[in-house]
Amino acid sequence: MSKSIVIIVPHALGTDAAKKRISERIDVLRTDYIDKLGYSEISWAGDQANVRVVAFAQTVTAQIDVMPDSLRIEAQLPWLLASLANKIQGVLTSNAKDSLKIGYTPPKG
Repeated sequence: MSKSIVIIVPHALGTDAAKKRISERIDVLRTDYIDKLGYSEISWAGDQANVRVVAFAQTVTAQIDVMPDSLRIEAQLPWLLASLANKIQGVLTSNAKDSLKIGYTPPKG
């Protein structure tokens, strides 16, 4: 059975700045981790990103909605990863908060 997790992270950046930071963070994560383990794709439609990650024969999909004052991430975990939902939710929340923090500088890849 799959499991859905939802994360909402408030910010004070406005939509464009938040979207830019989230996009940069996704690129870093893809380069450093995801694409070394499997395959990922992201497509933006306005202020909404659809993400698909395949690793270890498991597919995770997510939708990221960037709003003027918050970020909403909803991820669908396959049954094999559902037991790790709390840990995955913690990592996603931490990455999103770090990216949206005022004064944050993305790591150089």
